Amino acid sequence: MTGQLESKVAIVTGGASGMGLATVRRFLEEGASVVVGDLNSDNGRQLLEELSADGYDEKVRFTVTDVSVEDDVAAMTELALDAFGRLDIVFNNAGIGGAFGPITELEVDDWDTTFHVLVRSVFLGTKHAAKVLIEQGQGGSIINTASIAGMGGGAGPQAYSAAKAAVVSLSKTTAVELAPHDIRVNAICPGVIFTPLMHSGNEEQAEEVIEEIQPLSKRGEGSDIAGMAVFLAGDDSLFVTGQEHIVDGGLLASGPRMIGRLHNSRNLHRMAGMAYGSSGQVPTFRRL
Repeated sequence: MTGQLESKVAIVTGGASGMGLATVRRFLEEGASVVVGDLNSDNGRQLLEELSADGYDEKVRFTVTDVSVEDDVAAMTELALDAFGRLDIVFNNAGIGGAFGPITELEVDDWDTTFHVLVRSVFLGTKHAAKVLIEQGQGGSIINTASIAGMGGGAGPQAYSAAKAAVVSLSKTTAVELAPHDIRVNAICPGVIFTPLMHSGNEEQAEEVIEEIQPLSKRGEGSDIAGMAVFLAGDDSLFVTGQEHIVDGGLLASGPRMIGRLHNSRNLHRMAGMAYGSSGQVPTFRRL
């Protein structure tokens, strides 16, 4: 049986863990060849070993990528062309938790770093993907990871929420700009997805909070985001562009008040710093 993405070539950033990893695996299962960009080289090496054992060694490449650096993003894009001869799909997914703490205590550098990783990365990924896709003249799909945190207050720290709102807006404006080239641009807005970035190692407590705040009893998994990404990457969504696709178990509909309830946000009023998720960088914090 032919997969939904047979013979297509995709780039997935932040693809060595969490939602990105689930999407890489699903894209490969659906027949795509995939270039994985991630800052965490250890996770990348482990990913290649696992995928090679599963028989995908000829269909996947990994490159250490800082998605906020244009040369890195350009090199990642070139790798897709060099390795597989074309490009069809780009999933700008890499992210971090970013700056946290009271607004009066946030450091400007932490705020800027959050926007560099969460917004500049989407700009750069879209810019370099669009150049290739326009030149190829066969359309394509650009998918950006936003968040329900960017759609209202109370679902994330200030910098993270503002950055994700920017991703939604950027997805809409570039969707209109690139539509004449049959390039579709959409955003996925996850809710609470059970990844290392979300539970920070305290899985049991995270599950308890999810049960309390989320209408659907099902735990959100990386595979749920991967399923939406496959839809947006494939031919079933050829008439879908410029939209934010919410994948949150009904959380936004119920009016989320997540800050202070998830274990890794309960003491944010007492601390300030930076959370780097699964990037391999050490988080920083200071007690107020």
